[in-house]
Amino acid sequence: MKNSSSRGTPTASYRDSRRRSGSFAETVLFHKPYGVLSQFTPRDAHPSLSGYSLPKGLYPAGRLDHDSEGLLLLTADGALHHRLCDPRWGHPRTYLAQVERVPRPEALARLAAGIELKDGRTRPCRARLLASEPDLPPRTPPIRFRKSVPTAWLELVLTEGRNRQVRRMTAAVGHPTLRLVRTAIGRLRLEGLAPGTWRPLTPKEAARL
Repeated sequence: MKNSSSRGTPTASYRDSRRRSGSFAETVLFHKPYGVLSQFTPRDAHPSLSGYSLPKGLYPAGRLDHDSEGLLLLTADGALHHRLCDPRWGHPRTYLAQVERVPRPEALARLAAGIELKDGRTRPCRARLLASEPDLPPRTPPIRFRKSVPTAWLELVLTEGRNRQVRRMTAAVGHPTLRLVRTAIGRLRLEGLAPGTWRPLTPKEAARL
C-alpha cells in the first residue's frame, strides 16, 4: 500500500498512526526523481530532499547522483545506516541502465567480471541485457534521443557503491549510460512508489536488512 502523495506527503492515516505512537518512521523508502540531490540542502539550483515532506531526523543510507533516479533508503537507525553504507556487508543494489547502442556478449562479460577504473577494479557483478524496455515512469526531462544511435537496457546488480560507478563501468566498455534507475536495495524494491513519493519500512522488511 502506498503511504504518500505525489509530493511525498504521508497519508492522513499514516500521520494519525504515528501521532498515536509519538514518533515518526525510523526508516523509509523514497523514489528519488531525476535532478534531485540525495541531501536536504539545495545546491547549484538543484532541488533537495527537503521538498518531499520526509520525516525529520532521517539520513540517506547511500546516495544517488542528482542525474540518477530510483530507490533511496533514509533512516535514523545508526547501525542500519552503517550496515548499508559499509561495502564489507556487500548489500546487493539493482540498477537498470539505458545505454547507447546494444552491448555484445563480450561487453556484458567484462562488466560481470569487473572493470578496472581509476580507483581500482570493481567487484564482480551480475550484468544482463534486457529483451525489452522496462516498465518505468517517464523521466522529466526525457533523455536526449538520437535517431542514428540505438539504445538498450541493462540490469546490473552490484555489491559496492562507488561514485558514479555504473556510469563509469558502462562507459569503460563503450556504452555510455543515458538513464540510470536503482530498482532495489537487497530485497527492498522500488515497485509501487511513484517518483517523489515515500513510505515507511515495514517491520518485516526491516528484518530482511
